Amino acid sequence: MNRGLLSPRGAPPAPGDAGARPRVLARQRVRRRRRAAPDPARRRRRLATALALLVAAAGAGAGVRWLLTSPRFAVRAVEVRGLSRVPVERVLAAAAIPPGTNLWRIDPAAVVARVQALPEVRRAELVRELPNRVTLRVEERRPFTLVGGPRLHWLDEEGRLLGEAAAATAPPVPVITGLSEQELAALATAPSPRVQAALALIRTLLRRGSPLTTAISEIDMSRREGPVLYTVDGVEVRLGAEEWEERLGRLEGVLARLAAEGAEVRTIDLRFRDQVVLRHGG
Repeated sequence: MNRGLLSPRGAPPAPGDAGARPRVLARQRVRRRRRAAPDPARRRRRLATALALLVAAAGAGAGVRWLLTSPRFAVRAVEVRGLSRVPVERVLAAAAIPPGTNLWRIDPAAVVARVQALPEVRRAELVRELPNRVTLRVEERRPFTLVGGPRLHWLDEEGRLLGEAAAATAPPVPVITGLSEQELAALATAPSPRVQAALALIRTLLRRGSPLTTAISEIDMSRREGPVLYTVDGVEVRLGAEEWEERLGRLEGVLARLAAEGAEVRTIDLRFRDQVVLRHGG
């Protein structure tokens, strides 16, 4: 019987010793690699590099201390540019940069935030000018129209309150009225929805290039049904809360016809579609 052949009925061969070393490997010797002796030159280079880094760090620290403490960088002047209405003193007080402050210790973001908190300031920028000057570039909010209350105040195009108006003032666009005292006080930081609506109506007039821009003296925002306009002749115009473009076109035609006929009316009601209701004086 050939034991080299395997059969299902034959006994399995005895397993070989996997741990036994073959004769070829048994005659070989394993040589361990000897560790190289330390290279003195390489160690000196590493030490020199470490010392150079330490010297550079120490020098940088000394340089920073010099920048932050040297009298050369003590602020001697703060210049403000771009002002036409806001007093320079108000901007300097808001910036709060005392003379002698180190130029590099100033926080530009904090200074700009304080200046832009002024109601009349739209945008500000701080520029360091070596060795000891600071320039503040300020963009003022521009007066756009007046808002009526106990006193007249200027508003910019975004509806921010800018301050009281002079006694004799002729705004180029209608005055906004009918706001509560709370709304007027809040305009110093943010416009109210009714002010935004009134400004949108004024922008519609300007966009049309309409003669109504100068014919209308006041926009009353106190009523729920929408803005009420008053002409320079004292005519009350009930405009409604929507479709202003179309209704303003009708108003132009009505006023032109009344002027041609020499008729006098007390109120003009445009709140109804395709219909104008006139109420004559008397």
